[in-house]
Amino acid sequence: MPDHGLETSAFLAALRGDTPSRRPLWIMRQAGRYLPEYRAVRERVTFHDLCTQPELACEVTLQPLRRYDLDAGIIFSDILTPLAPMGAEFDFTHGSPKLASPLRDESEIKRLRVVEPAEELGFVAEAIKMVRSERPDIPLIGFAGAPLTLAAYLVEGGGSSDFRHFKTLLYTRPDLAEWLLDTLASQVIKHLTMQIEAGCSAVQIFDSWASILHTKDYRRFAAPPIKKILDGLAHLGVPRIVFSKGGAGNLPILRELGAECLSLDWTCDFADVAAQAPGQVLQGNLDPIALFGDRDELVRRAQAVCRAGDKAAGHVFNLGHGILPPTDPDALALLIDTVHAHSPEA
Repeated sequence: MPDHGLETSAFLAALRGDTPSRRPLWIMRQAGRYLPEYRAVRERVTFHDLCTQPELACEVTLQPLRRYDLDAGIIFSDILTPLAPMGAEFDFTHGSPKLASPLRDESEIKRLRVVEPAEELGFVAEAIKMVRSERPDIPLIGFAGAPLTLAAYLVEGGGSSDFRHFKTLLYTRPDLAEWLLDTLASQVIKHLTMQIEAGCSAVQIFDSWASILHTKDYRRFAAPPIKKILDGLAHLGVPRIVFSKGGAGNLPILRELGAECLSLDWTCDFADVAAQAPGQVLQGNLDPIALFGDRDELVRRAQAVCRAGDKAAGHVFNLGHGILPPTDPDALALLIDTVHAHSPEA
C-alpha cells in the first residue's frame, strides 16, 4: 500500500485486516445536505459548480471532517462526472440528473470515447490535492460508479422505476451491452487511477442499481467490468471497496472479484455475511433511517452492527446507504461516539 503518511489510520488498518486502534467509521454522502454549512454553500452555487470547482469541492469535503471525529473523508464529486468527457453530459439543474439524448441505439452508444481524465477531469485531482494538503492526517476516499449503474443512467437518460430501456438492451443486444459496460470499465479505471495518484488512500465503487438484475444476469453483465476495474487498479496498492445496493443475492459473486472490502446495505444480516465470508473485510451497514429514531434505539442498533462486525476479518462502520438530508447532525454525532466507544472485548 502506498505510504500517504497515514500509518496509524484505523480506517486503513481495518481494510488491511489488521486490528485498528478503534472501530473506524465514515458515512456515505457525509458531505451533503444534512449539514447546515453545506446548505449555506449550496445556496450560492450550483451542484455543477460544487463538483467542478476544486476550491468548492475541497470545502464541502472538509466540512464533516471539521465537525466530526470521522476516520476517513470522501472527495465530493458525483458518479456521473466521468461521463461528460466521454460524450454524455448530464444536466443537474432540475434536481435529479437528466441526459438530453439517452443512448439507445448502436450508433449513439458507440460514439462514447475513453478519455484521459487528467485532460478533462483535472478539477477532481486538484480538489483531492487540496483536501490532502489541508488534512494530511486523515485518509481520503476516491470513488466512481460501477459500469452497470453508469450504463443504466446512460440508456435510461436518468433514474428509472423499471429500467425498461436498459434491460431491453441487455435482452436484445447483449453484445452491445457488454461493449458499453467494458468501455465504461476502461474509463472508470482511468478515473480512479487519477484519484489515487492525486492522493486518495482507498477507492470505492458504487453499484447503486445492483438490484435491478437477476443474479445470473449480474454474474454475466455486471461482475466482469467490476473485475476488470479491480484488476486494473491492483498494481496501485490501495484498498478497493465495492458497494452493491440491494444486491444481497450477489454477495457470493462479489466475493470472487478480489476487492479488499465489500460494503453491505442495511438489508443484509451482517453477522450472517461475516460467517459466510471468512477472511473478508466488510463495511456497513446501519439503516440510515435509524438516525431518525429514538436515541436509545440508535445506540442499540449501532452496537449490534459493531458486535456483528467483530466476527468479520475487519469492519469499517458505515450506513447501509447514504445519509439522508433531513438527518439531525446531532444524531450522527451520537452514532460516531457510540461506534468509537465499542470494544470487542467488552
